[in-house]
Amino acid sequence: MASVDANGITIEYDIRGESTGEPLLLVMGLGAQLTDWPSDFVDLLVDEGFRVIRLDNRDAGLSTSFDWEPPTMAKMAAMSLTRRKPDTGYHLRDMAVDAAALLDALDIGSAHVAGASMGGMIAQTMAIQHPARVRSLTSIMSTTGDRKAGRPEPRLLAKAARLPPPSRETAVDRAVEMFKLVGGGEFDESEFRARAASNVERSYRPEGTARQLTAIMAAPDRTAALARVSAPTLVVHGLVDPLVRPSGGVATAEAVPGSRLVMYPGMGHDLPRSRWPELVAAISRNAQRAG
Repeated sequence: MASVDANGITIEYDIRGESTGEPLLLVMGLGAQLTDWPSDFVDLLVDEGFRVIRLDNRDAGLSTSFDWEPPTMAKMAAMSLTRRKPDTGYHLRDMAVDAAALLDALDIGSAHVAGASMGGMIAQTMAIQHPARVRSLTSIMSTTGDRKAGRPEPRLLAKAARLPPPSRETAVDRAVEMFKLVGGGEFDESEFRARAASNVERSYRPEGTARQLTAIMAAPDRTAALARVSAPTLVVHGLVDPLVRPSGGVATAEAVPGSRLVMYPGMGHDLPRSRWPELVAAISRNAQRAG
C-alpha cells in the first residue's frame, strides 16, 4: 500500500496486477476501507487481466480525516423523514474528484470503475462529471439518489437503532451484528469478524463515517444526469438487500441507457463469496463492451 497527495488531501491506495493490465478502480462504501474489498476477490480480478486499484475514501482508512461537525443521528433521522438536506463540509462530487485525482497521480488517463454502496454513488458521479475518466461503470448494491428508490426496510432501521453505540472496544462485535442484519443468507460471520478486527486495528474513525453519511444525504438525485452516461454500465444488486433495497438497482439500470442489470437471489448488502466468479466475469464482460 502507498499514499499520494491528490485534490489537496492524502489518499491511501493499493495496486495489484500487471502494469499492462486494464486499470480497474474499486471504490468502497460508507465507513469502509479499501481492505473491505476482499483480497481473494481482488486476486480473481487480477487473474481476469485487470490492474486493480483500491483506495481509502476521504475520512476512512488511512486517507485524510476532516474535522467539521456532522449533524447528530437524531437530526439526520428527522431530516430524512422531512426530506431536508443537511449542510455538509464536502459532497459525493468531491469524493469523485478524489478518485479522479488519484488516477492523475498514478498517470492513468481513464479506468474501469466499480463501486459498492456509497462507492457506487461515487462511481456514478465520476461517470457523470468526469466521463472521459470512466471506461466502464459497475454500480453494485447502490442507488440513484432518488428518495423513492432503494430506501432501507423500516424494520432494519428499527433494529439498527437498538444496537448500542459503538466504541473501539465494541466496534468489531457491533459491525458483526449490523452485517447480520444486512447480509444475505451466505453471510460468513467468522470471515467477516476477522476482516472487521483487522480493519479496526488499521483505522477506527466513526466520526468520518458520520461525515460521509452527511454527504450521501446531501447528494442530489442523479437520475436525470445518469441519462447522459455513455460508458458501458453494469448494475448489480442482491434481491434480499434490506439496506439499499433492490429498487435502487432497478432505478439505476433504468436511468443509464444501455445498462445491464444483474440481480442475485439470496444476496443482501454484501459480496457473498459464492457469487465472486459470476461477478468478476460480469465486470470483465462489461469492460469488454468499452473496446
